[in-house]
This record gives sequence, structure tokens and C-alpha cells, in this order.
Amino acid sequence: MRVLAVETSTLSGGVALLDGERVVGEYTLDVRITHSERLMAAIDRLLSDAGWTARDLEGVAVTVGPGSFTGLRVGLSTVKGLALALSIPVAAVPTLDAMAAMVPFAALPVCPVLDARKREVYASLYRWDGLGMHREWEYLALAPDDLARRLDEPVIVVGDGAGAIESPFARHVRPPRHGPAPAVVGALGHARLAIGDTVPVADLVPIYLRPSEAELKRRDAAVR
Repeated sequence: MRVLAVETSTLSGGVALLDGERVVGEYTLDVRITHSERLMAAIDRLLSDAGWTARDLEGVAVTVGPGSFTGLRVGLSTVKGLALALSIPVAAVPTLDAMAAMVPFAALPVCPVLDARKREVYASLYRWDGLGMHREWEYLALAPDDLARRLDEPVIVVGDGAGAIESPFARHVRPPRHGPAPAVVGALGHARLAIGDTVPVADLVPIYLRPSEAELKRRDAAVR
């Protein structure tokens, strides 16, 4: 199955193409250019470089958060448009799942941590079960100190929010990227697509964990 993977939940997002389990190509750019400015151009370039057209795609995988509110909206809107235009299925991949999958075979539990701003982080906990990274916690939005208190055994901590976690159990690993690799998103999405674990376009929504800034402002205005 030929799959396009889209990752816009973090600053270091990007796109990837997979043909079955083989990564055909990947484009990432970890700079402060909005995903709305670069996403479609990245998709077009990657398809062209691979010698594919959009009609060659048989499925799409996309990160659904938690992460950047704006980035998620851009990625999901783009994927919805492609899926409808091409009549292809969509696999939703939680961002923290994809981050944990970048540390396979780990002997210790893995805790991916994303900076959620407002003095909070997004996090969860995963453990290698011989087949993949098994999630043991719900997806959380909490203060770094609260996350540190939850750690009661040595844990590998990764992600752009990892530096805020001060715990004697935290084993900080600094990979070359702070977010999930688009190719890993594609691999997880391909596995879901292969077993029919897809999401109807109308039901494709982000994992926010907390209200956006715009929603909070609307609530404040309504109270006044």
C-alpha cells in the first residue's frame, strides 16, 4: 500500500511516502515557517521526486495530537481534502505514540514529552512488549513537576519538553529531532490501514487535551 504520512503537530513536522513498509522519501524542516506555508509544497515536491502522482496514493496517515493547535488544524484540513478528493482511507496516529515508536526495543519505559506551553507538558508512558510500544498511561496535559512525581522507576524521557522534567528517575535522551519522524508516523499509519483501522473523514478530529487559547477567550467573554 502506498501511503502519504503527514506530521504537523510539532514545529519539526514534515511528510513521508511509504510503499508498504519501505520508506520511499521523507521531507522535514525544523524552522519557524508555518505548516500552512510549506505543507502542500512539501507534498508536491516529495511526490514529484518519488515519481508518483497523488492518484498513486492508497492511504494517508496523519498525526492527531496532542500538539500545536494551529499545526493540527492545518494538517487535518489538508488530509481531509486529499482523502475526499482521492477517495482513500485515513489512519489517525497520536503524536505521543509516534514519538515513543522512535525508541523501539527500549529496556526501560519511554515517556515522550511535548512542551504544551502555559507551564504544562503533554506526555504519556510506553513500554516495549516485544511487538511494539504499549501505552500504559492516558494522554496527559500537566505541569512538569506533576509529571516528575508520577515517575517511580527509571524512565527514558524524550521530546522538546523533556528538559523540564527533573526527576532522579528521568533518563534524558536527546535525539536529533524533538517531534515524531514523518516516516514513523507513516509506519504506524500503514499498520492501521492494513487492518482497516481507519477514521471517516467527518470523524477525524485532533486530540487537544485542553481548550485552545481562542476557546478560552470566548469563554471569558461570555462570562463577562
